[in-house]
Amino acid sequence: MDKVRVKKQGIERYMEKAYRISGANACFSYPIVDTADLEATFLELAEQWRRETGMMSLIMKMSMHPAYQRIIGMGQAVVPLILRDLEKEPDHWFWALQAITGANPVKSEQRGRLQQMAQAWLQWGRENGYRW
Repeated sequence: MDKVRVKKQGIERYMEKAYRISGANACFSYPIVDTADLEATFLELAEQWRRETGMMSLIMKMSMHPAYQRIIGMGQAVVPLILRDLEKEPDHWFWALQAITGANPVKSEQRGRLQQMAQAWLQWGRENGYRW
């Protein structure tokens, strides 16, 4: 029993230190990530994804890349960063946006047209209160 308590306290201390969360609700909290850290991580992962998938033509393989999947795992907080990136230079962020938001504003006649797909998502972002 004491070993279990000691182990639990050690985990809580680790969580408090590593993720800056309160030990009182450590079991129910998500890590608090500084906005600058979030953006830096996103940019780093996006660059890695582009570098390592630049010659791929299959969207399925591009979307399954570990860096892309980590971006999806970052959740709602990265949606404005993806939209900003999409506005600068349309790229294949549609799978990630759909996975994160559950939305798909791209009409069937827009599919396969990168510029139109990007515009549909940017319009959706504005209509849903995202700012980037």
